[in-house]
Amino acid sequence: MPTILGQNQYGKAENRVVKIVRDGDTHHIKDLNVSVALSGDMDDVHYSGSNANVLPTDTTKNTVFAFAKEHGIESAEQFGIHLARHFVTSQEPIHRARIRIEEYAWERIATSDGNSKFIGADEVKHSFARKGQETRVTQITYDGESWEVVSGLKDLTVMNSTNSEFWGYVKDKYTTLKEAYDRILATDVSARWRYNWTSDEQSMPNWEKSYEQARKHMLQAFAETYSLSLQQTLYQMGSRIINSRSEIDEIRFSLPNNHHFLVDLEPFGLKNDNEVYFAADRPYGLIEATVLRDGVEPKIPVDMTNL
Repeated sequence: MPTILGQNQYGKAENRVVKIVRDGDTHHIKDLNVSVALSGDMDDVHYSGSNANVLPTDTTKNTVFAFAKEHGIESAEQFGIHLARHFVTSQEPIHRARIRIEEYAWERIATSDGNSKFIGADEVKHSFARKGQETRVTQITYDGESWEVVSGLKDLTVMNSTNSEFWGYVKDKYTTLKEAYDRILATDVSARWRYNWTSDEQSMPNWEKSYEQARKHMLQAFAETYSLSLQQTLYQMGSRIINSRSEIDEIRFSLPNNHHFLVDLEPFGLKNDNEVYFAADRPYGLIEATVLRDGVEPKIPVDMTNL
């Protein structure tokens, strides 16, 4: 049966680059995991094995490290934009570049007297501990004319120990879950948001500030929402970001419901007054939805693992 070549891409995945900026005795760290995917006029290499249009993946790896030196890493988004523009504009057969980046945050180690990292002691200017709160992510796509930047985070674990209920739901003969009027609400936030910056003619967002503010509004909405369902909380988190950040048009969440069940202590003659819980890691409810600016068409894939 005749066959034809479909969508294809190639590149070097998971290039771990760490950039140290030395400001005198004070050091700053950017720690990235960069994956490059290129596509374009690549039929011949698949059909005949001709590498005439192929930029080696080893070269893309070298470019990542060279650009860390030549351009620095102001932000994950800005670094990805530099790379995508380079690959599309420097290689005629390459028509589209997709750069995916994970950023791992570090914080300075506090001094033994518990003071802030900014007190000026020599040892804290270059000593760091890896933050475990979340991983920052971004994907930059460029086709020589327009940009698409989707950023976000994953593995941000949050919990409300009260101000959450779940009741009034559909019940059938298989329902055993008891209604809850004071429960723990916990989740591991995975979120992607799409910027409305698509052209070099537009003013580029401040990527670092935008990320910090989106994260702040997300957490504030989680903390301040009296929740009757995780879906309600999700919508409030997305709405807060859209309404507060004009550069963001769409945000998609994937929120596992990290169930905490009250432990039955009556066999031991003890009363459990919403104090002792069993944290179940599986199975778990999975709540996913997109929040959009009114009038905007969704573009973030339903399956965010493809980002």
